[in-house]
Amino acid sequence: MAGAANDGTVAQGGKGWLGLPLWSLAFPIVGVPAVLVSLYAMGTVGLIAAAVILIGAVVSAVHQAEVVAHRVGEPFGTLVLAVAVTVIEVSLIVSLMVSGSGDVSALARDTVFAAIMIILTFIIGLCLLTGGVMHGEQRFTLRGISAALATLAALTVLSLILPNYTTSAAGPTYAPSQLIFVAVVSLVLYGTFVLVQTVRHRDYFLPAGDVEPEAHVAPPSDQTAWAAFGVLLVALVVVVLLAKGLSAKIEQAVISAGLPLAVVGVMIAGLVLAPESLAAFNAARRDRLQTSLNLALGSALATIGLTIPAVAIVSLVLGLPLALGIGAKAMTLLALSLFVTTISLGTGRTTILQGVVHLVIFAAYLFTTVVP
Repeated sequence: MAGAANDGTVAQGGKGWLGLPLWSLAFPIVGVPAVLVSLYAMGTVGLIAAAVILIGAVVSAVHQAEVVAHRVGEPFGTLVLAVAVTVIEVSLIVSLMVSGSGDVSALARDTVFAAIMIILTFIIGLCLLTGGVMHGEQRFTLRGISAALATLAALTVLSLILPNYTTSAAGPTYAPSQLIFVAVVSLVLYGTFVLVQTVRHRDYFLPAGDVEPEAHVAPPSDQTAWAAFGVLLVALVVVVLLAKGLSAKIEQAVISAGLPLAVVGVMIAGLVLAPESLAAFNAARRDRLQTSLNLALGSALATIGLTIPAVAIVSLVLGLPLALGIGAKAMTLLALSLFVTTISLGTGRTTILQGVVHLVIFAAYLFTTVVP
């Protein structure tokens, strides 16, 4: 995700093959036989085991992508990480869309909307609160954050709100030509942002007063990077195939619990964003709020800027229905979140108050999703 590679840090742990943590190797390796024996079809125990392996494979894939991104540097490192995470997210969405028994046309919309809300309210709120409690007032470079918010606002309105008001297709959907246009525009906006962030105006995204980023762990060797790339491919295959097998089970579990289908989107978004959330939280604890915001807003931009085009292509090729427009309640929460985020990050300084406000909005979003 854009901004993730800017931090340059790669999670460390017990080292295994070629310096890669053992845990990051274990899940993809175990995932291969789990897929081959259809572990998710072996009753409750097998279903739980498959779900654990799926979560581990997702985290492993993101870690391997970070290793590769750290080696290749910018701007390609950001793209490697963004593409890897997008593959995971799209595979989960499409698996549910293809195998779902109910109305899954809104699943992509619910997942993207959930990701935006989680990032703007929970991740940013948690980082502002943590940083405020531990370090008092925190500062960041305003120009980069303003650029990210402007891009995010444009992507969000074009993808999630405008479909409600077009007339070429009935309902909250785009006509095929409109869907293609929005997919292309999303890629243009995201690509331009990555160019600005990593090449043209890189200093906008560095901590205030810095001209170079802080010292980081040395890049991994070529052998380690290639090993990470190979494990990344295996992890992505495991994620895609396990997601396909588990998708129907997940939907059935949510419906059986009497929960709205939108909860599935929240689960997917939470799973995909978990590694980035942890990285942003750790950066805030180290008084590196700029890094936290780069990670958070970069994740939001990649989520909508890459996932929407990918899902649009799949929808057009496979003929799957795709509803993108969100309802009035969701629009209200989205507008509130964008407005509060703009105000909170509009001065270059933050305190615990902004963090609490963001977290309260997240609680309201989560509550009204479960109890609509």
